[in-house]
Amino acid sequence: MRRFFTFLSACILSHQFHGDPVSFSKDLAPILLTKCQSCHGPKKAKGKYRVDTFLRAMDKGASDQPGFTPRNLDESEVYYRLTTDDKDERMPSEGDPLSSKQIALFKRWIEEGSTFDGEQGASLASIIPPPVHPRSPEKYSLRIPIQALAYGADGNELFVGGYHEITVWNPKDGKLLRRIGNIGQRSYAIDLSPNGRLLAVACGAPGLYGEVRLLDASNGKLIDVLARTPDVALDARFAPDGTKLATASTDGRIRVFEQREQEWGILKTFVNHSDWVNAVTWSSDGKRLASASRDKTAKVFDLESGKRVVTFSGHSGSVNGVAFHPDGKQVYSTSDDKLLALWKIEDGKKSRDVHRFGAGVHKILSSGESLFISSNDKIAYEYSLQEGRQRNQFTGHGDWALSITFDSLNKLVASSGFDGRIHIWNHADAKAIHSFFALPGYELVEPTEISLE
Repeated sequence: MRRFFTFLSACILSHQFHGDPVSFSKDLAPILLTKCQSCHGPKKAKGKYRVDTFLRAMDKGASDQPGFTPRNLDESEVYYRLTTDDKDERMPSEGDPLSSKQIALFKRWIEEGSTFDGEQGASLASIIPPPVHPRSPEKYSLRIPIQALAYGADGNELFVGGYHEITVWNPKDGKLLRRIGNIGQRSYAIDLSPNGRLLAVACGAPGLYGEVRLLDASNGKLIDVLARTPDVALDARFAPDGTKLATASTDGRIRVFEQREQEWGILKTFVNHSDWVNAVTWSSDGKRLASASRDKTAKVFDLESGKRVVTFSGHSGSVNGVAFHPDGKQVYSTSDDKLLALWKIEDGKKSRDVHRFGAGVHKILSSGESLFISSNDKIAYEYSLQEGRQRNQFTGHGDWALSITFDSLNKLVASSGFDGRIHIWNHADAKAIHSFFALPGYELVEPTEISLE
């Protein structure tokens, strides 16, 4: 994390020794994001003042003075708060004062006219240059939860979310093949494009930033950074034809990006959820999206019209996963309420309760005729989509099963746990093949027995 702040500081100071005007997006937005937004953002707004967008930073809070007044330092409340000697009024109130060089940047920017060089209404996180993330540890000394994994196109590689990296393993013997760095602090979802060439990683640091990184799956080269938000990105899924990518974030938005020649641009944004969007998935024809949210609802959207089709409100807890039924007329959803439900798109009414688990469910993956489910009850499950009944249980986890993926070529199932361990099973009979810690250099130290004699 310190290296992330070092990068931001480098951005902040990059122009100050040149004659260029101060840039709000490159020079000031990183300061406001890391030093101010935690107390003056969408979740908490002290003094009724927010800085999470340019327009809000320019506006008034509870004070009579606006945050910034172009060419007028005396009528810029933020500048006063940054420079006052009164500790009760100085900002940031919960951290060290800004450096003299950082304050000088605000002073110059106000004197230059407080111009804005970003997209109106965009969040601070989306307008600053994409960060170069810290290096991951050479060796992991502690276990970390693994919340994202995906098989490569040929099944010979398993992509796993790590700390500021994606690690790539041989699923047959658990050997580390390579490491892809420059990833957000935590990875929450990994998806490969249908042709296996692109890797989408939904990642971020809670309460600080979120993004979806688009990478070349063969060499880990960064292609683009999409869906940048002030909090983590939770899911990213390619459309069946690979030309679109849907993302889900804690800001309650679903963003759909479309490939345009060599670039990816925003196509649609759905803002119908009132809380985190935990997961998103595509219908088989790529015309509709289903979403799962912490607001206890699941929804279906029509991509062409950009409108919500239906809302299902039959869960009593956060909805964590969704999958379309093969008939295209129904949707499966799972929740913290331990329920796997099947409901109709036509009217949002429940068709039936398919199964009630012993604990909450994390993720579901639709693949072929099967629905794969990871659960807090330390078990991974397979359900027949056509028959709507359980087909297999994959046991062996010593802790929560957080994510699951399926290798359709070699017929293998992989699931990741809260304890950092990956389990591999044979699909046909659900027999365990092997397991390993997907933590480079980690050595399991067994507790030492102490004799009381």
